[in-house]
Amino acid sequence: METVVRNNIGSLDKSTAKVVIFLASNEMTKSKEVIRDWQQAASSVLVAVGQRFINKVMEEVLTKFQPGILPHYFIVQTFANLSVSNVFGMVPFLNSILGTMLPMLGMAKQDHMKSVFCYALQHFSESIQEYLANLDKAPDPTVRKDTFSNEIFSAYEVLFNSWLQHREAKLRLAVVEAMGPMSHLMPSEKLEEQLPKLIPGILALYKKHAEAFYISKSLCQILEASVNIGSRSLDVQLDALLGTLHPQICAPADPFVPLTVKNHTEVLRCFTVLACSFPDRVLAFLLPKLESSNERTRVGTLLIMRQIINSAPSQMEIKKPFILSSMKLPLQDSNDKVKRAVVQVISAMAHHGYLEQPGGEAMMEYLVRQCALPSEAPKKQPLDADDLTSDSVQSISVNTLFLLSTTVDRMNNVLWPYLLEFVTPIQFTNALTPLCKSLMYLAMKKQEEGENANLIRYDLNGNLPSPYALTTRLLVVSSQPYAGDCRGAAALRLLHVLQYSVHPALEQLWSKRVPALVEHIEENTEKCLCQKEWEEKLLLFLQETLAAVSDNTWICHFVTEMCRQLNCYNGFPLEKNFLYKCIGTTLGACVSKDLVQKQLQELLETARYHEEAEREGLASCFGICAINHLEETLAKLEDFVRSDVFKKSVGLFSIFKDRSDNEVEKIKSTLILCYGFVAVHAPKELVLSRIEADILKNIFQYFNTKVLGIKVETKDLTLKLCLIRSICMISQAIHNGGKCGDFVFSRKAELVAQMVEFIKAEPLDAMRTPVRQRAMVTCTYLVALEPHLSDPDRTELIDTCLASVLALPPDPGPERDGISSDALHKEILYGDTLSALKDLLKSLLQRNLTPHGLQDMFAHLGPWIKSNKEQERQRAVEISAALLDFYLAKLNVSTVVPFYNLGVLIALFSPRCSDSLASVRQHAVDCVYCLLYIQLCYEGFARDHTDEMVEGLKALKKGLEEPDFTVLFHTCHNIAMVVGKRVPPEQLMSLLLAMFEGLADPDKNCSRAATVMINSLLKERGSVLQEKVPDIMSIIHSKLQEVDEEHIRKAAQQTVYILASQHKSVVVSSLLGSALPFDSHTCAMWRSLAAEPTLTSQILEQLLEKVNRDVPYKESKCFLLGSGSERIATPLPLAATCALYEIMSAPESGAAVLGLYAPLFVTLLLRVSCTVGVQLPKSLQSRERRSSSLSPAPRSLHPCSCAVETLKVMLARGGSEAVTKAVGSAGGWDLMASPERHHDGIAVLAGAMARHAGPRLPLIVKNLVPTLSSVFDSQRITTTAFFAELLNSNVVNDLMLLETVMDNMTGRQKDPCLLVRMLALRGLGNISSGSPEKVRKHGAKLLASMVNGMDDKDDPHNLVALEAMSSLSKLLDHLEERDIQSMLLHIAIRIRPFFDSEQPDLRQSSIVLFGNLTKFSEEDCEAFFEQILNGLVTLLLHLQDPKPEVVKACKFALRMCGPNMGCEGLCDMFLNHLREDRSLHYGEFMNNVCKHLMQSYPEMLNRLISTNLFYFKSNWVDIRAAAPMFIGFLVLHVDEDHCQQVDLDQLISALNLLLKDPVPAVRMKVAETLGRLVRIL
Repeated sequence: METVVRNNIGSLDKSTAKVVIFLASNEMTKSKEVIRDWQQAASSVLVAVGQRFINKVMEEVLTKFQPGILPHYFIVQTFANLSVSNVFGMVPFLNSILGTMLPMLGMAKQDHMKSVFCYALQHFSESIQEYLANLDKAPDPTVRKDTFSNEIFSAYEVLFNSWLQHREAKLRLAVVEAMGPMSHLMPSEKLEEQLPKLIPGILALYKKHAEAFYISKSLCQILEASVNIGSRSLDVQLDALLGTLHPQICAPADPFVPLTVKNHTEVLRCFTVLACSFPDRVLAFLLPKLESSNERTRVGTLLIMRQIINSAPSQMEIKKPFILSSMKLPLQDSNDKVKRAVVQVISAMAHHGYLEQPGGEAMMEYLVRQCALPSEAPKKQPLDADDLTSDSVQSISVNTLFLLSTTVDRMNNVLWPYLLEFVTPIQFTNALTPLCKSLMYLAMKKQEEGENANLIRYDLNGNLPSPYALTTRLLVVSSQPYAGDCRGAAALRLLHVLQYSVHPALEQLWSKRVPALVEHIEENTEKCLCQKEWEEKLLLFLQETLAAVSDNTWICHFVTEMCRQLNCYNGFPLEKNFLYKCIGTTLGACVSKDLVQKQLQELLETARYHEEAEREGLASCFGICAINHLEETLAKLEDFVRSDVFKKSVGLFSIFKDRSDNEVEKIKSTLILCYGFVAVHAPKELVLSRIEADILKNIFQYFNTKVLGIKVETKDLTLKLCLIRSICMISQAIHNGGKCGDFVFSRKAELVAQMVEFIKAEPLDAMRTPVRQRAMVTCTYLVALEPHLSDPDRTELIDTCLASVLALPPDPGPERDGISSDALHKEILYGDTLSALKDLLKSLLQRNLTPHGLQDMFAHLGPWIKSNKEQERQRAVEISAALLDFYLAKLNVSTVVPFYNLGVLIALFSPRCSDSLASVRQHAVDCVYCLLYIQLCYEGFARDHTDEMVEGLKALKKGLEEPDFTVLFHTCHNIAMVVGKRVPPEQLMSLLLAMFEGLADPDKNCSRAATVMINSLLKERGSVLQEKVPDIMSIIHSKLQEVDEEHIRKAAQQTVYILASQHKSVVVSSLLGSALPFDSHTCAMWRSLAAEPTLTSQILEQLLEKVNRDVPYKESKCFLLGSGSERIATPLPLAATCALYEIMSAPESGAAVLGLYAPLFVTLLLRVSCTVGVQLPKSLQSRERRSSSLSPAPRSLHPCSCAVETLKVMLARGGSEAVTKAVGSAGGWDLMASPERHHDGIAVLAGAMARHAGPRLPLIVKNLVPTLSSVFDSQRITTTAFFAELLNSNVVNDLMLLETVMDNMTGRQKDPCLLVRMLALRGLGNISSGSPEKVRKHGAKLLASMVNGMDDKDDPHNLVALEAMSSLSKLLDHLEERDIQSMLLHIAIRIRPFFDSEQPDLRQSSIVLFGNLTKFSEEDCEAFFEQILNGLVTLLLHLQDPKPEVVKACKFALRMCGPNMGCEGLCDMFLNHLREDRSLHYGEFMNNVCKHLMQSYPEMLNRLISTNLFYFKSNWVDIRAAAPMFIGFLVLHVDEDHCQQVDLDQLISALNLLLKDPVPAVRMKVAETLGRLVRIL
């Protein structure tokens, strides 16, 4: 509401105002308690309305201000605020308000009420004073002070006598605040009366209150009131006042506490009041305080002095000399705070004419000295209450001097030309900027007054510096234009103003040149200004000045003054260095040769040789001087060496005792440097002839000392550096000479060698000196001169420089908190050295700007580029990028020539695009970029030609910033794509070969990048590399041997795969040509071909073709012990088999193997068959033994084992693991490798295939059928064995393969190989178990095959017959009877001889078959019975066969024959006694058999005896014993009627012969039989 009222007071109508007033008044007084925020707001609204409607407000508020009743707190406060905000409206009410208020003062008991009354009295008094001061504007001009005096005094008495003594500090301050304004309204006599009590009372409060502002303010008002009435009491109180107020000023004001600053202001006002009334006593009090030992006292006193100088000028006028003399001591004070205060006093004095008095110059000199203080950088320090508001002494002094020069007119004659005296003394250097600015301003004012000609009156001012001194000084300080707050511009501007005083002839030149120089300073900054260029501008300005003056006398004075000032700059090396150059320039302009030589001699004698800047400056001076005085300069240098001064300084008994050996080296260093500067500055047409004859001779004379006649090279660093620098400048001089092409520098190689020695001598652990850098810069210029360096010298130079810089340890780099000056120096030195190395290499390259020159350069850089140390790689690649950029920039191809080493160089850099260092990656891309553009230039494109694809490399750099390997390798791939499209075909192979070298890179990222790039290049361009594939494969293999890294192996496998996808035949042939056994790397390469099914299938087919195409072995004659030939494996099928194993061992090959399951299976099965018993070639046997010793568990290279393993892995990869396991558990794999049991192993495999891989069989069978016609027995055997076993399974019937396989088996009966015939019969026999239901259908054919088998004529061991009998036995149960009937007798007769075969198998099979045949004898009983009788004796005797299986077969046959013999008793005996599970008592059994035989077939006696006699010669003991026993039992049971059948003679003869048998059991049986013969005798 208050804000609304204030902002809209003009538009507020009366009625609204009354409402607002009423509302605010009620809200303000509604509560008797003080509710400060709310009631204060209401009061403020009333005050705001009172601005316009004072009467309405007073009307309302006065109703609540009744006599005798203590008013509301905020009523009183509202009156007070109204009196301030509306003085003219409120003062007329004050008399009545005061009249009502005064009685209330005694009623106020609470502190806050007393405080508000004090507050009201203070503001009433201030309002009344303001009203009286502006009576001319007041509504009632008749109002007088007296109107209020008595009421104010009455109130004063209460406040002073009662309330001021209150213990509450806030109340006391409120009382004090009120008494100040009230004192002005008190009656004069009453005030005079009260002062003796009032002032001490106020002063006493200083001790009670820390916050003194209100006390000081009130005191000042009281003092002013006292002075206004002409009080005499102050005189008595003065000492107390001064003593109390002075410490208030000495206590420093805190700018963060505003009241302390205000207190200072009020106290100083007090001093002003006192000084105007009592000047002598105040000065007498103050001035001794300037000598106080207390810093605060001195500073406070000086502040008061400044105040009274400024505020009491009339009183102080006659005191000026006294005050000036009293300042001598403060001028010597070293305290900064005191200095600041002194400067402020001086400023005040200047404004009031003090400095025009004697002693004023001392004050000005003091001010200039403070300007010359070093300007301190702002530094953090703890807050100091004494020093919070102050700027530095120097900055205050500078500002003061400038203000005095520009704003205080009375100071012009004081300062001009007096300030010029401070320009030349070196101690005032830091004050030069303000001095020059002030002097320029003063001089310009003088010129405006028309005093240009008489600007500097030397006749009136003997102490002023001469024009020569001023010019020298101002020119020299301008050389460092930004030092000392940009003193260069100020000095030049002053010089410009003084141009007429320096020399009248300079006006036109300087008016043009000086502003341009100043402008150059202002357009630049300290960081961007080129110091060398700036100095050259100044020296040119000096040169033009000397030319403009063209007065030899003036120039002689000038150069003399310059030389005189030299020693003044001993602490300012940069300025002194420039002054030397100025001297050289001026001497060059000097006509007098004698003066030149004299000054040069003086310079040589007085130089401070131990200072580097001095040496440099002196040498520069000689060099510049030599431009016009070459002969004099060279002569003076030689004279000086021969002079006594030099000899004394280098002599053993030196008279200059302060000069050590080190000093001697410094003198020599300077002389060497002088020669260098002379060479580089002097006219080339004059100096070239003197270089080798004079200059170099003298230089090396100083550099090499002789000890006992032996030349000893110095180790002094300065001397080295000066020699290097000097030679560098000499080289530059020759290089820059107009006829340098004609100049042959005969000592060039010697100087280069010297530089190389210097570089070699530098430590490789750190860069401490600039020797390397300077020596390389020197070599840069030397190599450009004629004659050419020899190749060994050039090589040594390059290698030495590279090793010296690149091998340095890594730079620690700047720390976060900043860089120390030493670290910064090292960083700059390193940067300069690297730049020098780049320039040197460029200079060398420039001499041979050809592909060969480039190749030669990178032959040196290559090892560093591939270093395993990051800093070495980083530097080498950075240098490489600079060299290639330089080469490209300088390249000028006039004819199209091949850039023959492009591939090698790209391969060097492109892998670095994924280096672990980001900077290396970036530079590597730049290198590739430049190389491709160089190639384009050599192809005939213009140098400014832009190739979009190559430009794309720049865009790829962004992707190399982050160390994300995925991004890096993707970027490398893209780079390779660009390279692949831009590299010429003839360079492709060299690029790849070199890139392969990158696989061994110590940085894994780079070796990975090399693999990425190789594979990318091969994908892009590999199709044209067919002839090179074997080479590439060989390299891949060798690299795999070198580098044992997983990522390299994987990438190499990918490379092989890419090549194979483009040139599979060549890749396969190349890999097959690898040495056997394949090492792990070759194996990995083979396995890589399994990556993609289509390609894998094609390669597998190729390998199968290799296996099948060549003969599996060759016969080799063996001459040992006359044995036959042996089979030696042929290499190609063996290698192809090994390759198949490796490819199929990769899990990825599964799909391809499945697709080629049948061809693979058949080929490998036949490979196994062909390698059984085959030997390795002798060379491979020894190699396998070696590999076995190296490898812990090598895979056998033996042909058969190899083939078996390959077959196993093929089955596993083709999803037939069950087959592999089944064959393994049955021992089939071992059987397959056995020459004797191979076919059994094949049978195991075939059975497993039938059980576990049936669906695969049709194709396998189809592929196997043709091999039955193979020329190799082994293959026919294997196929037949496989088919034979298949017929043992019903699967062939299920797959409709039975007829096919059976026909093929039938067709093998005429095979020349007995084993094939045998296996064919076995297969046919297996049909009985595999497909029994099909036997009847094919019975006749099967039976015929069996019979044919038994009739086999080429069967020496009856193996075929055996198999035929075994198979026929199995088939009989399933054959049709009619088929057998026709063959029954033939079979029985055919098998009868086998009953007594020596081979148990034959005996067993034939007897079993005979037993089985009896089943079919019913229709031809008679005929077959005869066959039974023929075989009966044999069967009964073989019950004693040594082989249990034969015995078993006989039992079976006899059981089967029994029913067909027509003798029931005999049949029962056979069935009961010949059971398989029952043991047989042979003798008893035979006795009963013979009994039944003689009963049933007595007519057979002779036939039976004859048959038994045949077995008397049997090889088996038991049968020899059984035969006579059999005869004995027959004789025993024969009827007498039939005895005559026996041929007793023959029988007895045979028995007698058998009695001689060696076996007792036989003889015993013979004896028993002889005994039984008695019966028939």
